[in-house]
Amino acid sequence: MAQRSWWSPGGGRSPFGGEEGALTELAAFGMALPWFALLPRGDGHPVLVIPGFRGNDSSTVPLRSVLTFLGYDVAGWGQGVNRGPDEETLRTLTARFEDVYDRRGQPVSLVGWSLGGVYARGLARRAPDRVRQVITLGSPFRRFESARRMGTPQVPVTAIWSRSDPIVAWQNAIEEPGPRVENIEVRGTHLGLGHNPAVVLAVADRLAQPGGAWKPFTPSPVVRSLYP
Repeated sequence: MAQRSWWSPGGGRSPFGGEEGALTELAAFGMALPWFALLPRGDGHPVLVIPGFRGNDSSTVPLRSVLTFLGYDVAGWGQGVNRGPDEETLRTLTARFEDVYDRRGQPVSLVGWSLGGVYARGLARRAPDRVRQVITLGSPFRRFESARRMGTPQVPVTAIWSRSDPIVAWQNAIEEPGPRVENIEVRGTHLGLGHNPAVVLAVADRLAQPGGAWKPFTPSPVVRSLYP
């Protein structure tokens, strides 16, 4: 029997295929665009969006476009393809984060998809005073961090995950709940998380909270059915 992988509950499957449902989520994103216009406007604070493994800034365009429309100062990670956590990648990402912080002098909200969320949590540990909150999308941080005995970042943390994710085992993408820690379950695929309408709504809701006034996510009755 094949050994179970931290990437996939079934183990042995490639993290780059078998997620045709992501196209359905992209179509749903397009249909939801008029509704996104009704989301609360942002306060202009900086947001850094980090793509997943083998992804690049093109993969986060839908999410970043909505957040920019809502009024946030949104930045991509600016490194091309995410090839994994080598020394150069992490050094360049840290410099990018510092640039995003410096241009406004305000704490940055970090949104990381898959491996990008692992990076985001690492940045928050290094500079918690410069991070407003961390939002991860299907990120396998538990496996990474338990092996290294790392604790939860000392900033508000939201982990968005899907039980039907065939790439990252959902058990590795959730946090232990705490005063400023929450898990939000959505229905969808791993490769569709960046444009899943339920994810976009949750991210926008989390970012719209006033600084220093974090509260757990409570979806409105209108969209409650999107969250299992």
